[in-house]
Formats: sequence, structure tokens, C-alpha cells
Amino acid sequence: MTETSLHTVIFQPGDIACEGIEHGANLLRVALLEGVHINASCGGTGACGKCRVAIEGNFEGGKSAKLPDEDYRAGLRLACRVRVMGDLTVTIPEESRMGDSAALTHERRPGPGRVLTPQDLDNLVSGWSVNPVVKKYALELDAPDQANNINDLDRVKLGLKAQHGIENASVDFHVIRDLPGTMRMQDWLVTVTVVETSRGPKVIQVTPDDLTGKDYSIVLDIGTTSIYAQLLDLNQGETAAQASEYNGQISFGEDVITRIVYSQKVGGRKKLQQAVVDTVGAVVDQVLEKAGVDRCQVSHMVAAGNTTMTHLLLGVNPKYIRIAPYVPAAAFLPPVRATSLGIDLCDHVHLYTFPCVSSYVGGDIVSGIIGSGVFQTDKITLYVDIGTNGEAVVGNREWLVATSCSAGPAFEGGGIKHGMRATRGAIEAVQIEPSTGEPHILTIGGKKPIGICGSGIIDAVAELVEAGILGQNGKFKEAAAGEWLRKNEDGQWEYVLTSGQYTAGGQDIVITEPDIDNLMRAKGAIFAGITTLLASVGMDMDVVEQVIIAGGFGKYLQVDRAAAIGLFPEMEPEKFTFVGNGSLLGARLVSFSKDMLAEAEQVARMMTNIELSDNQSFMDEYMAALFFPHTDMKYFPRMEKMLRKLG
Repeated sequence: MTETSLHTVIFQPGDIACEGIEHGANLLRVALLEGVHINASCGGTGACGKCRVAIEGNFEGGKSAKLPDEDYRAGLRLACRVRVMGDLTVTIPEESRMGDSAALTHERRPGPGRVLTPQDLDNLVSGWSVNPVVKKYALELDAPDQANNINDLDRVKLGLKAQHGIENASVDFHVIRDLPGTMRMQDWLVTVTVVETSRGPKVIQVTPDDLTGKDYSIVLDIGTTSIYAQLLDLNQGETAAQASEYNGQISFGEDVITRIVYSQKVGGRKKLQQAVVDTVGAVVDQVLEKAGVDRCQVSHMVAAGNTTMTHLLLGVNPKYIRIAPYVPAAAFLPPVRATSLGIDLCDHVHLYTFPCVSSYVGGDIVSGIIGSGVFQTDKITLYVDIGTNGEAVVGNREWLVATSCSAGPAFEGGGIKHGMRATRGAIEAVQIEPSTGEPHILTIGGKKPIGICGSGIIDAVAELVEAGILGQNGKFKEAAAGEWLRKNEDGQWEYVLTSGQYTAGGQDIVITEPDIDNLMRAKGAIFAGITTLLASVGMDMDVVEQVIIAGGFGKYLQVDRAAAIGLFPEMEPEKFTFVGNGSLLGARLVSFSKDMLAEAEQVARMMTNIELSDNQSFMDEYMAALFFPHTDMKYFPRMEKMLRKLG
């Protein structure tokens, strides 16, 4: 059986067949994400011993200190410790089920749509090849003598023309300073780094020896909450390492408006720039260390971020981004030397930032449209990037219309008591037994719970609503109070997702009413932004042929859970594609291919922006969306039917 094989898992009782299960998948994760209820209080770490099942078929693992030897000999295994290696039949004993005698208490969940593999992501865009804007060329030159004593710089230029066909190259002045010593260090064998500019090729670095086999670029997603970096091998066309950190600007405010205001204080802009540069420096150090690459082997940097983040990274005044008529300093910012920003790389490295469309539709969205292939498709596509700022684009290769709204940091774990990014130990899936209110959770990586990420928060709130514990107004129902729903020391209601005996920190992980308020405002802004955008071009959701979801938490998001809280309308799951970090996708392409750089600039020029800041229709839609799932149930027939049953 190959690792690419897909398997079928049948759960009993109920004869529930789950098809298309990946080879090596965790059995508990399969069950929870397919809507099959198996007790799991510890998040899948093997600590509670509740997820006991009997299995027939090809699998690995299942043992734990919490599973008695007699149970193991009787054929029982812990689902959280089982890997699916072939077709399975799994029988869930009575004590491992949630509530009644059936294995399945919900309707089977629609899958998460199409979650792309790394290979899928590389194939989203057609017609490109690895042909970076910055390249290294080895030159073997003759030493000067009485018959050939031209100057060192002209010798380099003639070598580029004769050996690589590069004519009329200009030269960055700093190259000339140490050129004489560099040329003679390895007997006139040098590596010349050349960047393609609008005015032609330009020499930006000359180093001794042949270093063409070691050529790298760094791509960055400058997010409001988090910064992600990838180190790309420009020779192999692949990722050498990646890293991420919270944006250091968070201490100055969680949203772009707060940071713009702070930037206007004395010294504020400089502090904000230093904070983001420090974070960029940290992720750059991490990817270089992971790959064992010397920083002077990096030739190029590409960064994609929203308009405010791009301005602050470069130290540009963002003041008028937030003041009507909402004008950024520039849409197309020229490349800048990385060292001039305080980034610790060699002097020749320039940072290219994606062009923006407007004050609130930035280079990260242009990058996402490139990286996801929207600019090449004929289908009417809705592209949604969900983060601290929620952006939406509708269109295809012929036309594109975009908008943006402030969603807040809830989807990235910000503003949530135990919120965190989608990393190992984050609660990613939640199921609640309606009759008892007991939660069962799954963590990323099967590690002890540390907190809850965006997809887990959505999951939990959807389950709370469907279990009748949380009202549609976002308030807990006092009648549901008990072991899991309680008041804290401040007299506020909170729901216990998992007790401290199972968590990494030894404390209960809870969801509070303020957490739910933050989520409601965030999902309301996204939904209102989408409906207002579509209305502006005379369209309804029914016209949309595909929905592309970008954002780090999308990989773990369930379509029906998102619809249950009103983040998206109820739609066929086949329409959804999750691309993860769309901002990095486009930055990778631009770094690999100079043709894609030209496409990015073309996309920025063709995209039309719809401003929501003073749009009354958006405000009306937003107020209507402050409800679970919505005050208008026309887009939510399944939820309407279920809520009527709850009364």
C-alpha cells in the first residue's frame, strides 16, 4: 500500500462509511472531522483513555498507559493513537460513545472543501517556470596584462556579455568599492549577481569563487497579527525552510487603525517600524539557521502585506490611510535595500513589496490573487482572506472587484481568553454532547491542549449553538448551567472546553461570553463585507462558481461549522478551496519568476476597490449579521430547521 493511497473507514454502530481517508491519518481526527462522535476529553493525547474502539483492518498504534492490558488483549485500542494504514471497520463501544447508542448524533458534516497539498499549490498557476528576477552568474576572466589592461569593471561587463549574453548592464556603486580585491581573490573566478530592472540588467554584487549553486531568496507575509517567512532555493525551485512569529507591533495595538493612530505620536512611526523589522529579523534568522544557509547567499526579498503594514515596514507615513478619502502614500513602492531598513542581510539584497490597490486592499491580496490563480480563471470566483483584516475579491481573469473590512484578531486567536495561532497543541475541533453538554476536543498534533485556534473557536461556538447551550444572541443559557457551563470569579459565564488535568498548563481552557462577542463581530464583518461586495456588482452568492479561502486557519475549518455561525452562507462544500497563506503563495511565485512579477503589477492595476468605511449598506448588513447565524435565515436553511427543533 503506498502512502498516497486513500482508504475507507466504516464506523459501527450506524454503518457510517467515511471515504477518501489519507494513508496514515489519525483515527480520532477522522472520526471527529467526519462527525462521528467518540469521547475524547484530553484533545487526543492519550491521557484520558476514553476513546476506546475495536478495529478490524490494517492500522498501526493504539496503545497507551491509559489502556489496561486486559482491554488491549481484548482487541481495544485508543482511537487517538491509531494511524489508518488501510480500509478499517471501527466499532465504538457504548462507554466510548457520546450520548445515545448511535455512533453518529449529528448529520454527517460536509468536508472542508478542497484542502490543497503542497504539490497542488504549486500547480494552481500555469505557464510559469523558475526564472527569478535576480540571478547569479559565474565568470571565469583573464587576468590583465600589458596587452589587455582594461579596468576591472569593464572586464566584468565584457565577461557578462561574452559568457552569458547580458549586455549594457548598469552597476550598483557599492559593488565597485571592493571590486579590485574581489576579482583577484580566486584568480579571476567571480560570481556576479544581476537583477532585472525596468531600465535593464543591473549588477548588485560581485563575490569571489563560483557561488551559483547557492542562490536563495526570502519571502515574507507581513500580517497584522503574525509574520511568516520562507527561504526559497532559487536553483531547485523549492522551499528550504519556513518560520513564523507574532508581529511585534501587537503591543502597540491589535488592528491597523490603532497602529496608524500610534504612528502619529512623537517617535511612534519609528517604534512601529522597529517592531516589525525586529520580527522580520527573527524569522529571517530562523529560516537561515534551519537550512544552514549563510545570509550572504540570499539574493532577494519579497514581502506582501496590507497597505498599512507595508507602509510601516518601510517607514512611510500611513496617516491618510484612515482619513477620508482614504489615500495611501503610494500604490507602487520602489524596491529598497534591506540593510537600510535594519534587516541583517548583505548590502546587495533589495526588498520588493507587492503593490496595493487602495488603503485597505493591499499587496497581500494582490499576492493571493496571483498565488491562487484567480487571475487566470474564467470562473466567477470569490476570494476571501480571513485574518485581522478581512478582504474579499470577486471576479475572474477579465475583471476583479475588491473590498476590505476590519474583522479583528479573533480568527487568529487574538482577543480570545485562551486563543492562539493554529500550531501544535491548539484545540482545532470540538464536539459537544447535546444531552449532557460535555465537550470532546482534538488538538493539532495530538499534543496536550495549550489554547484554542480560530477554527476551534468557530467549531466550539457552532456546537454550543446547536447543543442549545448558547443562544443566537451570543449569550449562554442559564438553564444549561452545570459541570461545563459555569460562572467565573468575575460573575461572567464561561464554558469549559477541557479541565486542567489534561492541559499543558494545568489550567482549565474555557470560552467566555466576551470571546463569543469578539467572534460574532469578526464573522459579522466578513459576512457583511462579502454580501456588500457582491451587491455592488449586481450579484448574489448563487452566481459564485468557486470560493477560495485564504488565511492560516482555513486548513482546519469545516464548511458547515462556518455556516452554522454565519461566517459563510450554506453552500456546496465542493465549491470551497482552502489555499492557506495566499499572501505567501504569490510572494513565492514572484520570487521564482520575473514573469509573475509583471502579472502582479497588472493585477494591482486592474482591480477596482469598493470602500466600506462610510458605506451604509455595509453597516446595515453588519448589524443584521450580529446573530448566530444571521437575522435573515434565507442563506441558512439547515440551521433554520435545526434551530426550530431546539425551540
